Amino acid sequence: MPNSKIKLILASGSPRRKELLGHLNLPFEIITSHVPEISSETDPVKFAREIARIKGEAVLDELVIKRPQESFLVISADTIVCLEGKILGKPKDVHEARAYLSELAGRTHSVFTAVVVKLFTKGATDSFSFVDESLVSFEDIDENLMNNYLSTGDSLDKAGAYGIQGPSLTFISKVQGSYSNVVGFPLSRFIIETKSFISRKFPEVPSWLDLFR
Repeated sequence: MPNSKIKLILASGSPRRKELLGHLNLPFEIITSHVPEISSETDPVKFAREIARIKGEAVLDELVIKRPQESFLVISADTIVCLEGKILGKPKDVHEARAYLSELAGRTHSVFTAVVVKLFTKGATDSFSFVDESLVSFEDIDENLMNNYLSTGDSLDKAGAYGIQGPSLTFISKVQGSYSNVVGFPLSRFIIETKSFISRKFPEVPSWLDLFR
């Protein structure tokens, strides 16, 4: 077990991920990376995993330089919307948002969130990652409803041009899988995976939560 508590770091500026991780009632810091989120991967799972890895590595590298005597668990994530193999990222403007929503209307698509967790303690680094998938079904979106949604501005900073926790609920008919995954962070899967990882690294710890309190 490390000599001091491990600092929990969320490598994301997303208010939605902040809220979801906050449900664990653990202290954590938010440190965002400023690296370009670019990948040549076309496979949605590999794409999301690579972007999450890039963000997490940038934050951990900065921490190791500035605070090498401390221990960290850095959490990074990336969420993408995928329709029949096509990745729909954040729209660049309202016109692209309309195009994305028109493609998704009346159909079922996948939402993938990749989570990369990196542990730094005693000068060594270890990590694990996973990707969670949920299926989201849209009703047909008539023009009035489309215009009403786009006028809220909710579509412009979200993959696939919608956020499930907002006014897009007016045309979402069904979710199969983790709701929190669609929001942007599969919390229950994160708990399961992290508990397993910590129990292997620190078998003497009664509860994995004790490392961060």
